[in-house]
Amino acid sequence: MSDIDDIWSTLKRATRARIGIGRAGDGLPTGELLAFQMAHARARDAVHGRVDFDAIAAAFPDRTVVRVASAAGDRAIYLRRPDLGRRLGEGEAERLPKGPFDVVFVVADGLSAAAVEAQAVATLTATFPRLAGLSIGPIVLASQARVALGDEIGAAMGARLVVALIGERPGLSAADSLGAYLTFDPKPGRLDSERNCLSNIHGHGLSPEAAAGKLAWLVREALRRGLTGIDLKEAAPQEALADATASTPRLGEVQ
Repeated sequence: MSDIDDIWSTLKRATRARIGIGRAGDGLPTGELLAFQMAHARARDAVHGRVDFDAIAAAFPDRTVVRVASAAGDRAIYLRRPDLGRRLGEGEAERLPKGPFDVVFVVADGLSAAAVEAQAVATLTATFPRLAGLSIGPIVLASQARVALGDEIGAAMGARLVVALIGERPGLSAADSLGAYLTFDPKPGRLDSERNCLSNIHGHGLSPEAAAGKLAWLVREALRRGLTGIDLKEAAPQEALADATASTPRLGEVQ
């Protein structure tokens, strides 16, 4: 192995990006081309896949789980009309239990069914114990959903805070990345700058356990300070991430 090959090998161990792939004449080496095509196929499958929401509901037998759908009637419409994915379908709001609740979790398919199926249950399971003392609403499973659908769901349920766990747009290095979006005082029309996001929750990124620590800290800080978005920075000390159970005002308490 030449010195330059050794350098590329070292760099490749530090990233999943396609670097130092070489060439075969005017094209890619066969192995690299096949790997690229496989990654592209996985990304397409993630976008067009369907989440097994029944399996997710079965993973939480002790919690109430509610199913809703956006105004996008099917996957093709969902991909062409992002605006419809941000609104509940007709009559869907009436199916949602009414709070008030401190926090409501929405599990949405988003743009990666693979992400939701791989990461959502583990992330929720690790997060719930860290939110002891808070009023947590039923888990809402939302199909053909965009991030902002959580705002309408949270408003309909009387939630002080909504957390949307959603499949992120797949890339060629990760097709199963989950994102968590937090919005305080959710209601239709909230801006992206008014929410916080934890992204890259997957096997080669932020683990569900680590994400749960950060998520619980953000939930408690959002409720304590009464805000999310650009004014709420994720600067949790390590001990807070390990055990995010600090005192947080509950429903009815003065903030």
